[in-house]
Amino acid sequence: MNVLLLTSALPYPATSGGALRVLGLIRALHSLGHTVSLLTYGDPAAGWKSTPLGDLCSVVHICDPPRRTSAQRIRALLTGQADIAGRLASDGYTTALRAMLKHGQFDVVQAEGIEMAWALRIVRDTAPSLKRVFDTFNAEFQLQRVIAGIDASEIRRWPMAAYSWVQSHRIASFESAVMAQSDLVIAVSQEDANALKTLGAGRPICIVPSAIDPPDYAGITPAPNVLPNTIVFTGKMDYRPNVDAALWFANDVLPAVRARIPDAQFMIVGQQPHSRLDRLRTVDGVSITGFVPAVEPYLAAAAVYVAPLRMGSGTRLKLLEAMAAGCAIVSTTIGAAGLTENGRKSMLIADDADSFAQRVVDVLADPGRWAAIRQRAASVVRDSYSWQAIAAPLASAYREAAVG
Repeated sequence: MNVLLLTSALPYPATSGGALRVLGLIRALHSLGHTVSLLTYGDPAAGWKSTPLGDLCSVVHICDPPRRTSAQRIRALLTGQADIAGRLASDGYTTALRAMLKHGQFDVVQAEGIEMAWALRIVRDTAPSLKRVFDTFNAEFQLQRVIAGIDASEIRRWPMAAYSWVQSHRIASFESAVMAQSDLVIAVSQEDANALKTLGAGRPICIVPSAIDPPDYAGITPAPNVLPNTIVFTGKMDYRPNVDAALWFANDVLPAVRARIPDAQFMIVGQQPHSRLDRLRTVDGVSITGFVPAVEPYLAAAAVYVAPLRMGSGTRLKLLEAMAAGCAIVSTTIGAAGLTENGRKSMLIADDADSFAQRVVDVLADPGRWAAIRQRAASVVRDSYSWQAIAAPLASAYREAAVG
């Protein structure tokens, strides 16, 4: 079977959760014997043939990313359509997609994430006989509703809360329409599948978890600049759930931790830190790395890994990475959503600031006590969340929808 994947960014190096998922799916498709082609945004001069994509993909076509002006953003808000629906639409990508559909012999075209879902309409109009797959990444409308609720708790965030609430309804309509024109919808967790079913599009929804390559996280030399008792949080740091998580932990949790363990440090690791995080740069005990070439050394150095997420959807690939690295993990319930029961049992769960702080202190005060839970985490990732493990549910999803 020949599969064309439509992605928002080149999935190597995998420096974001979306890229990690796409790379895992490419590996799974390749292991099943399928031929994979990739149409993506990025630097057209990128030397992809010297990366793992050179072995995994038969064709990689890279388009220049679109550039939206402020005027275009304002017009999008006034149309009544979801802002995310056309955020990554471009004439260059459309032209390249039509050319690939005309000259390629594809069986399936799969859009990776809601930002690429707009392209499925191009596929339908250009090659209506091709099977269309929508890999959702998140139940985005539900994510926006949760974001609106969190933002509404702070008066100065009310404009953003109103924006997210309006967008949640527009996104629900868009997601429903995309699902209706897809032959198969893929969700990353049962929770997301349940949410998407409420949109009533009537299409089969199959669950294919996100995955990583666990050996990549074993035997890593710890980052040399990480002090003892360092609490690590990773992620793309302009993503609203990650920004909120970092601020909540630094403002509401960390002071209680440092009252018990004065040398505790909170390290925020990830690219493109949002300006909202700037005020943390002068807070004692907090550091922000910005972009790092790899997160694995920081995971290896962490005394505790935290996932203090209060909003989000899907499966947190950051947690899978921390589990594979053998970290002691403290997460909120929302952070651990989408994981299996065994996955949730391989970390400590707390939702209010006092309980979260106590869990972190418990780990810092007696790290040896948590050896068994670390080992369980690594085992869960290997058995359920490696790209080898997701090959079977992916093949089953295609079969159930008669795709390919």
